[in-house]
Amino acid sequence: MKKAAISELKASLSEYIAKVQRGEEVVVTDRGHPVAKLIPIHRGGAGEADRSRLIRDGIIEPGRTGKISPDFLKQPKVKDQEGLVLKALLEEREEGR
Repeated sequence: MKKAAISELKASLSEYIAKVQRGEEVVVTDRGHPVAKLIPIHRGGAGEADRSRLIRDGIIEPGRTGKISPDFLKQPKVKDQEGLVLKALLEEREEGR
């Protein structure tokens, strides 16, 4: 995350806007104290911003073919004998997430 003083931001606004358009966040400071944050507006779904951040941070890699690898389906299935996954899913749905 980039930081910029108000005076620096005013002098180089176009450069900072370009950074935000590329997915970076900019914290605006006034005398060293954070006062605002410039963040990109993503036109994709709600999860698109999170996905972009995860890709940028190197946590995930974007798919190359758009298809699930056949090896993925060969992985052993996780056993959830207590039904915790289903319980969490139903709770999320009730909360509207």
